[in-house]
Amino acid sequence: MDTRKKRGALHYMYHTAPGRLLLKTAAGRGVSRVCGAYLDSPLSRWLIAPFVKKHAVPLEDYLPARFGSFNEFFTRRIRPELRPIPSEPEALIAPCDGRLSAYRITEGAVIPIKQSAYTVSDLLGGDAAAARYADGTCLVFRLCVDDYHRYCFPDAGRRLGGAFLPGELHTVRPVALERLPVFVRNCREYTVMETEHFGTVTQVEVGAMLVGRIFNHPDRDRFVRGEEKGMFLYGGSTVVLLLEKDRAELPEVLFADTDRGWETPVRMGQILGRAAVACGAGEVRADQRIS
Repeated sequence: MDTRKKRGALHYMYHTAPGRLLLKTAAGRGVSRVCGAYLDSPLSRWLIAPFVKKHAVPLEDYLPARFGSFNEFFTRRIRPELRPIPSEPEALIAPCDGRLSAYRITEGAVIPIKQSAYTVSDLLGGDAAAARYADGTCLVFRLCVDDYHRYCFPDAGRRLGGAFLPGELHTVRPVALERLPVFVRNCREYTVMETEHFGTVTQVEVGAMLVGRIFNHPDRDRFVRGEEKGMFLYGGSTVVLLLEKDRAELPEVLFADTDRGWETPVRMGQILGRAAVACGAGEVRADQRIS
């Protein structure tokens, strides 16, 4: 579908009364199951070549493989040297590719996102862990269809808890984010982690319209930084990181750009900041600074 037509269709669904009737079906999990089953089947292989052409996918960046379905192609593995994990243990890394927005969690733990607002408690389905993030930081990584759709653990540590929260499957594009509290209405899965350098961190994977399915590897008690946590099957999706107050130092430019409505492109493994005990306020090495 032409990009302009797709944007027009989404605007119609989210901004008109007739469109909202259609949205009830499109955002339902039943539609996602049907589309997902098709994209898991060999019948979907014909979609690979047009996708590669449309998005100019650099196939040489990925490990060679024979794909039995479109979803096998969509979750293809990138060459490890193209997503290196830095050796500095105090570095806070991006857990995935995406467009990054950074928010300070304000009084009442309300996070404003694109004119929408919700609480950390709502995001975690009422989990008591939400209270840990008062005055902390929320990092939102929005993945588009041409991003690498596998994600990793941001630090070494152990799993404390988590859950899958069923819901709807709205698009995570700005057209929906400015109208609805999408991240607390969509299907999502979260993991509460005790990390070595950043205290208690919660990572949330959020599904998206049609087939933004979440696949996390089986639970493990312990993990290392950069270890693959899971992947999204076809569809734009989102990863959210919740950080406790005074645990990480991030460059002010991230918050300033978010206030301007700008998203910062990042890649999995990219250094975003440092553990608070490892540097002064806002200090990030010049060769690793986000610009």
